[in-house]
Amino acid sequence: MEHSYLMPQKGFYGEFGGAYVPEILHKCVHDLQETYLPIIGSESFRREYRGLLKDYVGRPSPLYFARRMSEKYGCRLYLKREDLNHTGAHKINNAIGQALLARRMGKSHVIAETGAGQHGVATATACALLGMDCKVFMGKTDMDRQRSNVERMRMLGAEVCPVTTGNMTLSDACSAAIRYWCSHPSDTYYVVGSTMGPHPYPDLVARMQSVISEELKWQLVEKTGRDYPDCLIACIGGGSNAAGTIYHYADNDRVRIVLAEAGGRGVNSGHTAATLHCGSVGILHGARMLVMQTPDGQIEEAFSVSAGLDYPGVGPMHCNMAAKGRSEVLAINDDEAIRAGYELTRLEGIIPAIESAHALAALNKLKFGADDIVVLTLSGRGGKDVETYLDFNLYVDGHDDDCE
Repeated sequence: MEHSYLMPQKGFYGEFGGAYVPEILHKCVHDLQETYLPIIGSESFRREYRGLLKDYVGRPSPLYFARRMSEKYGCRLYLKREDLNHTGAHKINNAIGQALLARRMGKSHVIAETGAGQHGVATATACALLGMDCKVFMGKTDMDRQRSNVERMRMLGAEVCPVTTGNMTLSDACSAAIRYWCSHPSDTYYVVGSTMGPHPYPDLVARMQSVISEELKWQLVEKTGRDYPDCLIACIGGGSNAAGTIYHYADNDRVRIVLAEAGGRGVNSGHTAATLHCGSVGILHGARMLVMQTPDGQIEEAFSVSAGLDYPGVGPMHCNMAAKGRSEVLAINDDEAIRAGYELTRLEGIIPAIESAHALAALNKLKFGADDIVVLTLSGRGGKDVETYLDFNLYVDGHDDDCE
């Protein structure tokens, strides 16, 4: 294919991407660039990886027809249930793949960053499975609001390293992981959790997550008689869940792509993580992308109720697609996401991660035809977020007083 939104040219998606790394990491990144495609394309890797996705992760994840939500929004809405994966989110698809890659590259030590904790849990899980040493960097703010995931990582044998710089969230965890990598380049493999970072990570993570849309193609045939939807919807922070959802449809113009990023308290409030709305071109964590920054290039703190979406950048593939008009991006405010999470819980009996609730809130901002086939990816389950849901006190239709 002459043009593809998926294929980086010399590490770049249009003007975005590249590999901007310290000299001490140059050999690590170059070695990964040279070896990742031959390794993950080999028959032995694919056999081991696919076997673990099936028998350990529990794939394929179901494609569920949400009848009551369909009636409300006037379309045929299907939910891709990544929340039903082992560890509770899409993150395990990528973590297991990269851990297998690290082992084949001869690395003995694995590090990762995490925001909501799902990537950290997934990486710790993969390392426990493969007998690898694991260290996870997590902002102190996120550790406090995602305590259960912190304890899960520790149970799995990972060392969880609190990060107390900046606003102590995902971006700061990424910076801390890169600093550690610079000090331990020879034996350490960095399992990046999203489609960010220096080339080849955006492409590598997208390939690991592409199993989501690969399954969608045959699942849609079974349920609708054709292999593509009219509309795909996913939440986006760094972009791994969104990349997996759209991977096999990015170049199919028949498919509308809608991404929901974290508006926080509003795109003009000064408390937002809506990078595709508010960002400008800059370099962050090894790649050229849209970044929330001051006029003199200082990174601004991202703000969102979601620990997994409060990143002040977004992966280069998504920056390019948004810049060229291939994807529509909506900013979803905190209260809108919380209400959408409650709505799915009440209508379908599924408690979504707050990250996924941002995608659900997009439904209220879109218009569909009655026969439109809409696929929305539930990137994770909401057990980790129950306290946050309750803090918003939106049980507006509770009936506890009727119990007497």
